[in-house]
Formats: sequence, C-alpha cells, structure tokens
Amino acid sequence: MEKKKACGAHCIKISDINVRFGDEVVLKDVNIHLHCGHLVALIGPNGAGKSTLIKSILGEVKHTGKVTFRNLVKGKAEKMKIGYVPQSLNIERDIPVTVYDLFASYISCYPVWLPKRKSLYEKIVRQLSIFSIEDCIDKQIGKLSGGELQRVLLSIAITPMPNLLILDEPVSGIDHNGVMDFYRLVDTIKRENDIAILLVSHDLDLVKEYADKVLLLNHEVICEGTPDEVYDDPRFHEIFDEEK
Repeated sequence: MEKKKACGAHCIKISDINVRFGDEVVLKDVNIHLHCGHLVALIGPNGAGKSTLIKSILGEVKHTGKVTFRNLVKGKAEKMKIGYVPQSLNIERDIPVTVYDLFASYISCYPVWLPKRKSLYEKIVRQLSIFSIEDCIDKQIGKLSGGELQRVLLSIAITPMPNLLILDEPVSGIDHNGVMDFYRLVDTIKRENDIAILLVSHDLDLVKEYADKVLLLNHEVICEGTPDEVYDDPRFHEIFDEEK
C-alpha cells in the first residue's frame, strides 16, 4: 500500500516518558514523534509497557515527561484533542444502554434519560453512518457484535475529529473480515483527515501493510523506523523469536 506523506502542519511529541511502580521500571525515557497523516504502530512483547504508555498519554498513570502538540504553521503549541478506542468494554449483555445512550453521554451534557433531542439524534446518526452502522443507534450495546461495537467506539472517538487517535489493540475478539474492515476504515480516516494515529497491535502483518512507522517497545524504545526497517532489525527477531 502506498504510504501518504505527512502534511507537515502539525506534530505531536511524546517526550521522556518514565513510569515506575515501586522499584519496577515500567517505561524508561520513551520518546515518540508523530506527524499528522501518519499511523505509528506500537509493538512489543507482552508486559512491555505498551498499555502503560497509552495510559500515560491519556493522563491515567502517574509519569514524568510530557506530551506536546505543535501547530507548525503558526509556530506554537496548542491544546491537543485525543480520541481513544480501547481494547474492549466490560458491558453486561443485558444492560439497558443503547448506542444512542452511550454516544450521547460522550458528546453532550443533555441527560440521556430525558426525551431524545432530534438534533442530537440526527448528529449521532450522521456520525454512525460514516461507518455504515447508523441502523444500530437504538440497539443495546450488549447485543452488538464485536465489529459493530468497535465501529461505534471509533465513531465516538472521532467526534469531534481529534489531533491524535489512539487505538489500543482495537480488534481483539473480532473475526478476520471484521479486522480487515477496521484497518481499512482507520486508514481512510487517516488519509482524509490528516490526523496522527497511534496503534497498539500484535498483528504484525497488518502493521506492515498499514503503518507508516513502527516503534518496538520493551520498557524502552528498542528500535523504530519503517515496517521493513524494524522487521529486519536483529533486535526485532530476538524479541519475537523468543515469544514463539
């Protein structure tokens, strides 16, 4: 797949992230540079600190270091909008919460137990239609398939469109066709909106196909570069050959 060059208007720097849990060093001096219009894939063995890094960026884990978003056209730092799709949601199958309820609770202060507002309902329908799941708006969250749920979460994550979209192993439990559809949707979002995407994934083949840059993490950055550069690195083989 032909990789699109970054537009060069914005950049995100994740600088010197360090995390310790007691005496355990979970992350050490992690630096990542993301450009708009690029997908950076974060790979590594189990327990490498990938999810901890995501939680640090989201402000959910105590850490040192910083994350900055800079408008290169204006030459100044700006507040960054982050969209996030988690690996899964722990939702009871029979919970009486619909897609509308979940979506509205994220994007509006209007109480979801009050009568639906037509304008809000129509806005959610439009956002869901981007991923062809507008028919799910009144469906209970617990009754969605894995692929439907991930499309709903992706719809929420890009409302409004963020500067950085974080995807933390977003296709776990989805069948092969659903996985392929999800990656194609993410690629379309990236190309059409010039946003930066940080993806945590164990699917090395799809990472190679869709990522512009790969970062191999094992508590610290082991190596980074294009998919071919990282996959050809002896340190990549040392880590993943051990996991086989």
